[in-house]
Amino acid sequence: MKFSLFVHMERTDESQTYEQLYHDFIELAKIADDGGMHAVWTGEHHGMNFTIAPNPFLNLIDLAHQTKNVRLGTGTVIAPFWHPIRLAGEAAMTDIITNGRLELGIARGAYNFEYERLMPGMDAMEAGGRMRELVPAVQALWKGNYVHNGTYTQFPKTTSAPKPIQKGGVPMWIAARDPNSHNFAIEQGCNVQVTPLWQGIEEIETLMQRFNDAKAAHGEGKNPKIMLLQHAYVGSDADDVAEAAKSISRFYCHFGAWFKNERPINQGIIEPLSEEEMAKIEMYAPKKMLENMPIGTADTVIEKLKHYEALGYDEFSFWIDSSMSHKDKCASLRRFITEVMPAFA
Repeated sequence: MKFSLFVHMERTDESQTYEQLYHDFIELAKIADDGGMHAVWTGEHHGMNFTIAPNPFLNLIDLAHQTKNVRLGTGTVIAPFWHPIRLAGEAAMTDIITNGRLELGIARGAYNFEYERLMPGMDAMEAGGRMRELVPAVQALWKGNYVHNGTYTQFPKTTSAPKPIQKGGVPMWIAARDPNSHNFAIEQGCNVQVTPLWQGIEEIETLMQRFNDAKAAHGEGKNPKIMLLQHAYVGSDADDVAEAAKSISRFYCHFGAWFKNERPINQGIIEPLSEEEMAKIEMYAPKKMLENMPIGTADTVIEKLKHYEALGYDEFSFWIDSSMSHKDKCASLRRFITEVMPAFA
């Protein structure tokens, strides 16, 4: 099982400057690269200081000049916000600039907050339809001389200019949860990225079963991979681990608030939840974080990750956004690299 880093700029209050947050982002990526991680992933989001990532290609191009070996992935671009010609061309140019290190992750998106602002009136079903139309169109544009008469976009004979330098095009990953999404990914020759969020091993096993079912039905002659994206923390001792569980619990409480799209938002920052409000959200309680995620000292984290490896996951992506300090993120990532990863060498 390979290991990668999933990271964004994460602003929780207005005292944090964007410049410093970007320096922090770069530092975490460099730690991952120097430590031998396989890839660094960053996504796309708009108008949300909770997750600052307006165009992942910009960040990945910069990372290509600041790192040496890691693959550089979009985790993920939001399909409804892209025209196929634009995505094909920008991804191909990024592949050239990064010297063939690009991985292209694509999702339908998750936040109604973003849909309301960039695609008013669109719901999740339409977003999924747009993703299913976008992926094969991009693949065809990389081959060239392609005419598209889709439900959402139409254009005459066109080719991607430029084209990727990776043979066969940039590897594509589909964010999948339900069986239909897994089937679509495998049918299109794409890899799969799954995110169990705060849910535990039962969900992780279910997602793997859906991948295996889709591979059995549609994977003949293909070799799709599956990546598990999940929060993790490697602590120095029990007290450190307990504090990390509280931080990740706080992250999920605010994640849930963004997802519900009901609380006031000012300057891109959602109205903070009180300690009393967070204490009432049982599914995000610190004890649930400890039960359901690889959070603990190195031995505990290794044990959980060995289970994931045994299930068949090809890659574990360490989701480091967590509401904790940059210092704590760096310390945990370094312990992950030096104390956990050697157990999988």
